[in-house]
Parts: sequence; structure tokens; C-alpha cells
Amino acid sequence: MLYQHSGIKLNDSKKDMVYSRLARRLRACGLKSFQDYLAWVEDDQGDEWEAFINSLTTNLTAFFREPHHFPLLKEHVLSLRKRPIRLWCSASSTGEEAYTMAMTMVDAFDSYKPPVEIIATDIDTHVLGKAQAGIYPLERVEKLPKETLKRFFLKGSGSNIGYVQVRKELRDMISFHPLNLLDASWPISGTFDVIFCRNVMIYFDKDTQYGILKRFAPMLEPHGLLFAGHSESLHHAADFFKLRGQTVYELAPRFRRSEGG
Repeated sequence: MLYQHSGIKLNDSKKDMVYSRLARRLRACGLKSFQDYLAWVEDDQGDEWEAFINSLTTNLTAFFREPHHFPLLKEHVLSLRKRPIRLWCSASSTGEEAYTMAMTMVDAFDSYKPPVEIIATDIDTHVLGKAQAGIYPLERVEKLPKETLKRFFLKGSGSNIGYVQVRKELRDMISFHPLNLLDASWPISGTFDVIFCRNVMIYFDKDTQYGILKRFAPMLEPHGLLFAGHSESLHHAADFFKLRGQTVYELAPRFRRSEGG
């Protein structure tokens, strides 16, 4: 059911994880058997279907994760003459990656209002709400340099002590939307100068990966870059993308020629 709806393929090693996460949904719904629960989910296709997907998606993320990408992002946007610059964070989870992109843009243009638009999407609607709020426990930011904390975060007080919130200027740069990469149509339009799709493809089989990458290609500007995760390779989609640097890809020459007619 998860694979058909989201393209996420879980192998047998994930059985205990699936059991524990769905057991929580059974208790929350007052049901006694997995058979009853799955029958209800299939019949519902609404709120509980969404909860089913949310419970089985993994949201491992961090600020400045895979840090070598962000100097490359800064260098790339500063080389562009077009404005505004459009960035897409295609699996934003709880928002750390999208906000790191925003911080990088503030640094690049030395302004809290850079000429940049960031679209951030995720299949998990629960984490999108957290991302939009931009509120994090202190332990999520404790490894960041003090200057970064001072520049981009506000410390909570009173009932919010022990938390920080991303500055409003960064939150205003980002538009969060629910999006399933397997859906026939995506609720975003136009082309992008950069697409981040990091540590997402590892959850899909090769055919699903290829189908998504095929859709990414026409959404990139000719000069655009696609950032992948450290353990991901796009060699099987060489007709669309070619490696430019460490897990950073550009459009393949053949694709550029075909786009140019």
C-alpha cells in the first residue's frame, strides 16, 4: 500500500519499524488487529490514510547536513544574472534543509531579503506544520556556530524556554506545500535554478527513481543544478543528468539539445 501510494519501498529489515509505528495507530484508533486497520485505511482514503503515510515516512534531517553542498549553492546563485532565483527543496521534512538554504542565501546576498524564492515540499503533512512554524528544541541547533545561532534564531522564553525559532525573515522566504513525488501532477509550476532532492531516492526502486528524475529535468533551468544525497547516484538517468561535482548534477547535454529543439 505504501509503495503504490508513495513509491517508498521497504524491505524485510524494516518489519519491526513498520510493526511498532502502525501499532501506535491501532491504539490511537481503538482497533485490535492490523487486518481491521488496513481495511479501514483502504476504505477511508482521507485523514487516516494521511496518518498511515505520515507514520511510515522517515524524517531524518539536520541543519547544514552534508555541508559541502552549501558553498556550492552560494557560488552557483551568485553566478546567475537572473532574478528572482528559484530554489526547490523537494523533501523538506521538518524544515532544517529549507532553512539552511535560506541562511545560505542571506549570506550570499548579505541581506535578509535576498532576491530568492524557496519552495519546500514533503509528502508528510505532519512535519510540514513543524517546518512552517520553524520552532526547534535547543538540542537541534546546539552544534551550530554561535554566530549562526545569533544571526538566524530567536531564543524562546517563558513556556517556550528550551526552544528556538527561525527568524521571520527566513520563514517569509519559504513557501511550504504538501507534495507526493508520485502524484500525476505537482502543485508547483515554473522552472527552478536549483532542486534539492537529497536522501530521498534511497527509498525508491530504480524505475521509480528514473520516473521522478525524468520529471525533474524539464523543471530545471538550462544552467540548473540538482543536489542529491551522499549515498545516491543518478547514473541510471544519464540521459537526463550528468555528474558535475560531489553528488551535484547538471542537465545532460543530450537533454539540453532536445529541449532546445
